[in-house]
Parts: sequence; structure tokens; C-alpha cells
Amino acid sequence: MSNEALAFVVFSVGMLTLMGIGMNMGLALVLTGAGMAWVLDFWDTQLLAQNLVAGVDSFPLLAVPFFILAGELMNSGGISRRIITMAQAWVGHIRGGLGFVAIGAAVLMASMSGSALADTAALATILMPMMRQQGYPMHTSAGLIASGGIIAPIIPPSMPFVIYGVTTNTSISSLFLSGIVPGLIMGAGLIVAWKLVLRNLDLPEGQPLPLRERLHATLKAFWALLMPIIIIGGMKTGVFTPTEAAVVAAFYALVVALFVHREMQVSAVYGVLVRAAKTTAIVMFLCAGAQVASYMITLADLPSVLTGWLGPLVESPRLLMLVMMLVLVLVGTALDLTPTILIFAPVMLPIAVKAGIDPVYFGLMFVLNGAIGLITPPVGTVLNVVAGVGRLPLHRVIQGVNPFLITYVLILLLFVLFPHIVTAPVAWMR
Repeated sequence: MSNEALAFVVFSVGMLTLMGIGMNMGLALVLTGAGMAWVLDFWDTQLLAQNLVAGVDSFPLLAVPFFILAGELMNSGGISRRIITMAQAWVGHIRGGLGFVAIGAAVLMASMSGSALADTAALATILMPMMRQQGYPMHTSAGLIASGGIIAPIIPPSMPFVIYGVTTNTSISSLFLSGIVPGLIMGAGLIVAWKLVLRNLDLPEGQPLPLRERLHATLKAFWALLMPIIIIGGMKTGVFTPTEAAVVAAFYALVVALFVHREMQVSAVYGVLVRAAKTTAIVMFLCAGAQVASYMITLADLPSVLTGWLGPLVESPRLLMLVMMLVLVLVGTALDLTPTILIFAPVMLPIAVKAGIDPVYFGLMFVLNGAIGLITPPVGTVLNVVAGVGRLPLHRVIQGVNPFLITYVLILLLFVLFPHIVTAPVAWMR
């Protein structure tokens, strides 16, 4: 067996084994990268250390901690709650209205934080007790909230788009633009799916609030609604870069939480910073470990092996996209979104470009597929968040998410068959 083939065995078997025993994903990537270096006769501790540093030594990656901080400040400073209250004021009285509130709030919050976990936690914490009180089936409600939470990686600003852009050297601004229309389509798809689910549910219908109270709730959410306009508008007009937009988002959320809503004391800022720092450390260590594995994958020329396997499909871009999406669906059942991007995006993108597939479109599809993986068992990170907040068994949440998971898979297939749904709006917005 050649060293290259042995390196592939070390990587695949090593990752599966270390994941199976529950090892931290970042550390698993470092160890498999080190194992590949050993079998390739390229062992050098200094080189491993340099790659660890290179994995996080990137200006665009600075957007990640600030978007995480912005999400924490939104949840602690009342911004998320005001968005949900506004949505409830307008559609909460409809039969199954809390489901529509969850969808509308998920879309609005996605345009502020870019974090699926933060948005899902906020939605579940506020809405699930209300749904339980009003007799909603909790497994279906949990599945809907989890499905709404994964819109966050698609609608800008999106942390996965930042990581994908840095990893593959793709324009982050273009990736942000590519997510607007698909994110709205995801929200519309959830509305259709929820309406179908409602046919089998016996839920009460409430009384609509007076227009004055609705407008009051909207006015209270004014500063929250202004946040995505500032972020997206600033990037579109060239006032600031995506990295600077993350800083603006965090600063804006801090000012609103402390001085406008006044729901967060200065003493609470320390706790918010600690939580954001812990989450940032996890993401950054993943980036560092992935750089080690990615460097060794390149040395072993594994991308050429994959190109050889998929080479016959290069002449048929749609079929190639379909096959790669199927591969990523399988990967998403075992890997979280960030490691999926860090490991597979640099390998798959050159093949897509060779087939004439637009790199921004491929990036959107890649991240969308990975986001769907967040609600796909057995890993399903977002499913675990909802199960924890709602105190539900994970298997019940999995049952509840199935109708919405099917909806997302159909949307993914729609984008594979009709890529202009994604590319045309980006070209127009540019």
C-alpha cells in the first residue's frame, strides 16, 4: 500500500474511531493530521505547530467571535425577546399561531446573529413553555423550532459563510448576498409544512390584538429591526467589510442592551463575554485542527483521488452537484457544520469549479447542506439544544422534526435543479 493510500486510511479510520469514543472534534483533527504526517514521512512538530497557528491567523475569522458575542448580547439584552413578542402580536392569535411566530422570529433573528445554536436556544427558551401551556404537541413544536433555528447559517450575517469564505478563499460578501433569497424560501417552506402539520392538530384559535397593541409591540422591537438593516446595508454600500460588520453588530447589541432596553446591567457583561469566549475557543480550535488535517490531506494528494472518482461527472454539472449533495447529506449525519466546512470544502470546491459550477452558488449549497445536518440524527447539534431546553427525549424531537427535514431536502433538490434561484438574485444585488 502506498503512503498516500495509507494516509487516506489513517484519516478516515482515525476520524471515525476518535469520533466514536467521543473525543473533541478539534483534537481529533489534530491527531489524525499528525498520524497522516507520520505515515507520509513528513513528521515535524514545528510544522504541526505552524499549521495550528495558521488555522486561526486570519483577519476575516475575527468576524466569528464578534458575531458570537452579538448573539449572546441579543439574548441577554432583550433583543431576541422583543422580536418574538412582535411576531406574536401579529400572528399569535391564528390557529397554530405560535408555530408561525417561531418561523417569523427565526427569520428575523437569523438576520442578526448568524448562529443556529444561539437562535434556537433563544426561541426554545421563550416559546416552548408557551406552546406547552397551550396544548401544542411538544415533539412537533420542538422539531419546528429546531428547523427554524438552522435558517441562521443561511441568511446574512452568517458565521458558517465566514468560515467557508476563509477556508476556500471565496468572497464572503457574495456568500452573504447568496443567502438572502434561499433563507426566505426556507422560511416559506416551513410555513407550508407547518400548515400541513396543523391539519392533524386540534389547537385553539385566539383573539387578535387591537392594532394599537400590535403597533406598540412593533415599536418596542424597532431597535432590534434596525440591526440587520445597519449590518447588511453597511456591507452592501461598502461602508464596512464583513469582519467590521461583526464588530458593528456586537457594539450595536451592547449599546441597545445597556442604554436603550436597559435589560442588562454592566455587571452582566462579564458573564456574556465569558460565554462568548468559550464558544469562540471551541470554533477556533476546530479551525486550527482542521488546518493541520487539511495540510496533510493536500500533501497526500487526496483531492486528486476524489477528483478521479467524480471526474466522469464533470461534464454534467447538475448530476455532479446532486452526487456531492448526497455525499454531504451522509457526512452531515456524523459531522457538525464547522468541521464539515473545514474538511470537505477545500476538497470539493475545485471539482465543482472544474465542472463550471459557480463557486458562490456551491458555497451556499454546501453550507445549506451542512445546516440541514444540524437537525439530522444521530449527531443533530440543534436537536440536542431543543431537547435540552424543552426537557424532551431526543428520539421524540427527531420524530417531530421529520416533516420539516423533508421540506428542507426538497428545497435543496430544488436549488440543485434550478441554480438560477440562487445565482440570479446575487447577480442582481451585485
